[in-house]
Amino acid sequence: MPVFFPRPSAIVATMAAMAVCAVMPSVACADNPFNTIDSAPLSELWINPGFYSFHFDRDKGLNNNNYGLGAEYRFSTVMSATAGRFYNSDRRYSNYAGMYWQPVALGPLRLGVVAGAFDGYPRAHNGGWFPAVIPTISYEYQRVGANIAVIPGYKDRLYGAISVQLKFRMSN
Repeated sequence: MPVFFPRPSAIVATMAAMAVCAVMPSVACADNPFNTIDSAPLSELWINPGFYSFHFDRDKGLNNNNYGLGAEYRFSTVMSATAGRFYNSDRRYSNYAGMYWQPVALGPLRLGVVAGAFDGYPRAHNGGWFPAVIPTISYEYQRVGANIAVIPGYKDRLYGAISVQLKFRMSN
């Protein structure tokens, strides 16, 4: 049975429509299920064991088990800093650093983007650092959470995927 994965452009278009609903409820949506999150100070440290990626190009033999070690420090209700290291889709080690901005809520889900930089992909800047902005959805419950990222592909240098990252809260 074939496995269906939506095209990255369709996912991005859906997330853009959700954002329009959040910022223009009277025009775009009746009974808007989206809420803007008020920014307030917070101090939470989360750690993660890397990612699991569902690649759109299933036939390329890419590594889905992107294990590693990362940290996320949520310093406000809408922003957090993140950094870590993982074994990437090309079976090389990558480092990352960035900032999550998630100003929209859909029930218990936080919607937004993570903007940052990555390295370690041999066909992208010869393995050097490059910037990225990635749509994200997060869910957190007490001491356990998950980040879901929609990673766009870029030519034959970076491979698109839906990536799931489990995380565990170490402090409040």
